[in-house]
Amino acid sequence: MRTRLAIRIDAILEPWFPERRVFLRSDNDTRFIRLRPMTQLLGFAGSASVVAWAIVATAILLMDSIGAGNFREQAKRDQRSYETRLNQLAEERDSRAAEAVAAQARFNLALEQISDMQSKLLASEISRTELETGIEVIQSNLRDAMQQRDQARGRLAVLQQITDPSNPAANAQGHDETLDFMVSALADTATERDQILADAQQVLRDAEDLQFQIKLMEDQNDQIFRQLEDAMTISVEPLDKMFRAAGLSTKSLIDQVRANHAGQGGPLMPMSFSTKGEEPSADELRANRILRQLDQLNLYRIAASKAPFAKPVKNSVRFTSGFGYRRDPKTGGRRLHKGADFAGPTGTPIYSTADGVIIHAGWSSGYGRLIKIQHAFGIETRYAHLSKIRVKVGQRVSRGDRIGDMGNTGRSTGTHLHYEVRVGGKPQNPMTYIKAANDVF
Repeated sequence: MRTRLAIRIDAILEPWFPERRVFLRSDNDTRFIRLRPMTQLLGFAGSASVVAWAIVATAILLMDSIGAGNFREQAKRDQRSYETRLNQLAEERDSRAAEAVAAQARFNLALEQISDMQSKLLASEISRTELETGIEVIQSNLRDAMQQRDQARGRLAVLQQITDPSNPAANAQGHDETLDFMVSALADTATERDQILADAQQVLRDAEDLQFQIKLMEDQNDQIFRQLEDAMTISVEPLDKMFRAAGLSTKSLIDQVRANHAGQGGPLMPMSFSTKGEEPSADELRANRILRQLDQLNLYRIAASKAPFAKPVKNSVRFTSGFGYRRDPKTGGRRLHKGADFAGPTGTPIYSTADGVIIHAGWSSGYGRLIKIQHAFGIETRYAHLSKIRVKVGQRVSRGDRIGDMGNTGRSTGTHLHYEVRVGGKPQNPMTYIKAANDVF
């Protein structure tokens, strides 16, 4: 039974939704279905809802399709940009490697030139000493010649007094005997005088020649000193910069190397000063200063060979992650990534970055197959996620020795090398050492 409310609603909707009848005819009978205004309204609302839902769903699908296409295009653009950047980095790496080889060649050439200049310097010092000795001998001979000349002049004066006409007593005694003696003495004196004068002039000429040679040698020594000093500046400053860029105290490193290499002798020994109590000459002070710089350069070279200034991978690899804090996908917090990651094919050779002793070669939780090398100056390097270990604990290795192969063991999402550098147990940024070495070697 229809309620008054339904009747009133139907009356209100009658202008828009008039009552309709749907006739259903069969062979024997005819029936109809009455569609009241409210029923028509409900049907219209349902149909409109379905149509609206279809329109909204279609719009969402179209927007999603368009957005997915834009995302794919953006991903392709990012991939192309990433590949271009990788190619640029590979070219830059190859260029840096070539520059490192050239710098090493220049460094070796400088060392050879320094050794050659040092030999020439020592030879010039010996020659200068011989020339000084020769000058002293010539001066002694000149003094003897001057004394002989004065003696001859005295004898000539005595003979002249003997033949003086104002002394009649002397002329009366032995005139005949002294005349021959006087003539002979005068002849001998004249001969000795001529010889002394000739010797004196020759000595003066020799002295001038020696002074010129000494001056020429001093100029050559000064040029050699300047070349040696320039070579020391060119060789020592980049090494000092490399250590400071790696955050290492150069004074502490040099002191440790000097303590372990305290032997003396050979061409780098300082030149000894005079035993006569004389002050050292400017050349001696300059030579000793260069020798000290050569000794310091040698200590720098020894320290550089013992620190990990090299790359652990020589093949073409991708630098995938650096040193620093990053988000942990499991915990959501931030954790310190203690090394640098280099991705490459499985089995890529891994090399020791410095001389040292293997202190760990086996499995370690999270690291997988791990190698630890203890180096000088309290430095330790770690090589993790290896597929194969090629060294044993206690084994001594040198820079460039192959110690393992790249792998994907432990907590790893792909084949790569996790490389760490620790100083005094504290992790350091490995790229600092690698970049510092690239600037010099």
